[in-house]
Amino acid sequence: MNKIFIFSVLLFTLLSCVPSDNKTTALQSPTLKIAIAGLAIESSTFSPALTHEKAFHAKTGEAIFDFYPFLAQSTAMRQRATWVPILKGHALPGGRVTRDAYERLVTKTLDSLNKYKPYDGLFFDIHGAMSVVGLDDPEGDFIERIRKVIGTQTLISTSMDLHGNVSQKLAHHTDLITCYRMAPHEDALESKERALENLLVRLENGKGKPAFKAWIPIPILLPGEKTSTRIEPGKSLYAKVAPAAAQEGIIDAAIWIGYAWADEPRNHAVVMVTGDDQPTVKKTAELLASSFWGKRTEFQFVAPTTTFEKSLSYALASKKNPYIISDMGDNPTAGGAGDVTWTLREILAHPELKSATGPELIYASIPGPKLIEQAIAVGIGGKVAAYVGGEIDHRYAPPIKLEGTVEALIHGDLYAETEVVVKVGSVQIIVTKKRKPYHYEKDFTRLGLDPRNSAILVVKIGYLVPELYDMRGDWIMALTPGGVDQDLERLDYKRIKRPIFPLDKEMEDPNLKAQWIPSAESQ
Repeated sequence: MNKIFIFSVLLFTLLSCVPSDNKTTALQSPTLKIAIAGLAIESSTFSPALTHEKAFHAKTGEAIFDFYPFLAQSTAMRQRATWVPILKGHALPGGRVTRDAYERLVTKTLDSLNKYKPYDGLFFDIHGAMSVVGLDDPEGDFIERIRKVIGTQTLISTSMDLHGNVSQKLAHHTDLITCYRMAPHEDALESKERALENLLVRLENGKGKPAFKAWIPIPILLPGEKTSTRIEPGKSLYAKVAPAAAQEGIIDAAIWIGYAWADEPRNHAVVMVTGDDQPTVKKTAELLASSFWGKRTEFQFVAPTTTFEKSLSYALASKKNPYIISDMGDNPTAGGAGDVTWTLREILAHPELKSATGPELIYASIPGPKLIEQAIAVGIGGKVAAYVGGEIDHRYAPPIKLEGTVEALIHGDLYAETEVVVKVGSVQIIVTKKRKPYHYEKDFTRLGLDPRNSAILVVKIGYLVPELYDMRGDWIMALTPGGVDQDLERLDYKRIKRPIFPLDKEMEDPNLKAQWIPSAESQ
């Protein structure tokens, strides 16, 4: 009877652990409690555009998990903690964020963090190149204010774009930090997952905060179009990062290129390494920093560059379809306003493109809400005549009056809201209600366009994202004007730290010794 009784007790105990549904397993009631919060945008201070709160499309609650497939309900990572999704906002790159928008989003985050505290950890998901009107170092300010709410004991792990900026304040208040290792950013999700894995491991093994954080500012300010990891020297430079981070005694290592189109003291390259073995952390950080500095003169544009006039002449002469021209100066994926009409004006003035039987050129894109209204009224096949572009950034060319035929009309895009294709001569112009970058083949095919078989494709972008890169017959980057002008020497920098390469090419070698950043507990 005793054996039967003991067996019954054991059986009852085992059965009591079996969930009645998929929400009550023991693993889904973990002891760790981790919050998720962050704001991401790349903001050009050389653009007259302003970014408002609505542009961030801020998500709260369960909707935040849509950003992170590795935190889906059924994943192993999801089961390792109780997650508190606070607020996540991600805006298209653009102009400076208004102070009101910043304060409203930060206040919402802080109020929600305060409501649900305490936390074992916080995943701080940011870009790192946000500029706010009247405020230096917004990400440093944001994390400092978060610390005042959640305290200094909570472990914070920060994930960033490699084109972000790491100030001493940001480095001080975060415990773990990492950034992408690829440009284009094909490893964005992998990097965010790494930041969370580092956080979970340090909480699970009880080691907590790293013993050492090495920070090295590097006086280099280069555009992403010269530092792509597709080509040398960026390829081999970033190839050093993963092995460096895998060393015993190291938690993570990272190299930030920084953001070239904001005139702020924090805008420069940085190396940061975290870990528990001080000699290894120091040696690793200094090796990565010296490697970057030593290669500084080797960085070149990732593709041939020239004037737009020559770019168009090459494209018209080419037999490789599509010949892609990057209209770089007003690139909305780097902070351009997206409505500069200078390039479109040059296209429409070209004699070979004035006839409907000329070479097909697709132009993506230009905002034109007034034309959109007309297009909706006349429908597909109707004629429109309205001004587009130049409402925000008209420094280089005024708004352009388009007179043409509506070829397509689509509603519902998250960014553009409404998209119209207008044919003028042999040019197919995508006009949007609000600005939108065009990265994917489906962006064009859903509008009835065939980018692969068009003669010329002009996109407001810098280096090509993977899908466009794979699609190209040939490619050139045009040095066009705008808020993200690639000719940095034409920009009116006043506040960045000097000397800095390449603006000061003959500068002396800087001090690239590791600077030790104290933990957040040290005020």
